[in-house]
Amino acid sequence: MTFKPQVTFRNMEKVPELEATVWKEAGGLDRFFDRITSCHVAIEQPRRQEAGGLYHVRVSLGVPGGELVVDRDPTLHNAGRAVREAFRDMRRQLQDYAQRMRGDTKRHEGALLGTVTELSPEGGFGFLQADGRGVYFHRNSVLAGHFDRLRIGSRVRFADEAGEKGAQASSVRLVRPARQGRRSATHAVLPGTTREGATS
Repeated sequence: MTFKPQVTFRNMEKVPELEATVWKEAGGLDRFFDRITSCHVAIEQPRRQEAGGLYHVRVSLGVPGGELVVDRDPTLHNAGRAVREAFRDMRRQLQDYAQRMRGDTKRHEGALLGTVTELSPEGGFGFLQADGRGVYFHRNSVLAGHFDRLRIGSRVRFADEAGEKGAQASSVRLVRPARQGRRSATHAVLPGTTREGATS
């Protein structure tokens, strides 16, 4: 598990058994999607006596491009069961999200052509211009170790995917790397640029 679930108890004392249940359920989510960035679980016991001790469970997952949320109404008397039911719903939602992501990547992979417009060798990132928009990319997304061969104006093919702060490029591949490599020997790299909010 690449993330650590955060559990909040509201209107009730901390229950170690419930926290253990959350960790167990969250631990299986990587099988459906391995790029989860965060997991927050809130377990609440309503203050009103007429609620009859029912539990309200909210699960939210951070994923590239947004957040997935399951917010179950207080309909179960058993808190452990309420947590398991919430994670069951989240697994379904996560499966749908993963299928959409795979479909989007497959549809765009290798189909987009872009030009390097900004490059920061020190920061290990840059930006491409494609279809009239800027697309962020990181050193680790450049195939065959060719990041150091990139220059302003380099032509690349890439896959377009959703990142935490918007569109980003993956599987960045130099077009005709041998020819561009010869050209790069006579073109100096422009000073590295930084853009607020750009992260690796």
